[in-house]
Amino acid sequence: MAGQRLSITIGDDPPPRLDKALARDVPETAHLSRSRLVRLIEDGAVRRGTEILGSARARVAAGDVIEIAVPDESESHMAPEDIPLTVVHEDADLAVVDKPAGMVVHPAPGTPSGTLVNALLHHFGDRLSGVGGERRPGIVHRIDKDTSGLLVVAKTDRAHHGLAGQFAAHSVTRRYLALCHGVPSPRDPRLLGTRGVSAEPGGVIRIATNLARHPTDRQRQAVTFQGGRHAVTRFRVERDLEEVALICCRLETGRTHQIRVHLRHAGHALLGDPVYGGQRTVSERRLGAGSADAANRFSRQALHAAVLGFVHPVSGENLSFESPLPADLRTLLGFFNEPRDDTSA
Repeated sequence: MAGQRLSITIGDDPPPRLDKALARDVPETAHLSRSRLVRLIEDGAVRRGTEILGSARARVAAGDVIEIAVPDESESHMAPEDIPLTVVHEDADLAVVDKPAGMVVHPAPGTPSGTLVNALLHHFGDRLSGVGGERRPGIVHRIDKDTSGLLVVAKTDRAHHGLAGQFAAHSVTRRYLALCHGVPSPRDPRLLGTRGVSAEPGGVIRIATNLARHPTDRQRQAVTFQGGRHAVTRFRVERDLEEVALICCRLETGRTHQIRVHLRHAGHALLGDPVYGGQRTVSERRLGAGSADAANRFSRQALHAAVLGFVHPVSGENLSFESPLPADLRTLLGFFNEPRDDTSA
């Protein structure tokens, strides 16, 4: 296998897990994120002497010499496509893009083209980070296909490594606007009686649980309190619209479907969510039949990544970007802002 071979000596007082110890002791110049190290471990590319260390949970001790075989990047099989792309910021190291709803971030079985990656390849060509073992163009984080809003893309390996570190440390600012069923209240005894839900100053509601694959539907996530990965969402009501609310969610962690699962757990699922919304609908009583029908037919989760803030991984500058609600969410919001046209009296 071509590539480079790294020799790492584990320092004093190492973390108990191999992946965490390597993430601490691998030099920054190697540009190996913890997630990349886990993949290398699972691929059998990490050894201690003649012993293959095939588990990220393997124990290590100070003074252990760990050999890592890092393969060369393979050329991407993904083709550039001339897909419209809204770039809200670009410099030599990174770009921030505003993804429309309906666009998958990365090609996968069933969606080999038409993705954000295909668009990035067309717009930026080879000016993209290759971290990850394949020339995957700079994808540092993702948002769901039917969620709209902001993502940062790395154009250099140095930027990719620095941004990945900020996401791992939960220091990136991410705020989402959403429309949910009902109006959550930090004084609601039912809500506060839900396990993992608590109230904080300023009308903030905090949801802290673990998330794991649903036991019977592998495409879904589920709340759990044993196993899984820790997840924390904070949100507050921005606008009380009687039977729905416009809320602002702030992510402390960034798990798959986190906001959608947490709001469902709290009894306030997102409007339009086909996976976690259940059978809940808005009534005709206040909106009228036409508006209620349009709201109930909304074809995606009403969720938008509105604010993204981070420290520039090269310059050290604090950056923050905002994206306005897209047209479909503004239209949906308008149904609830406008008084009902009741001509039945």
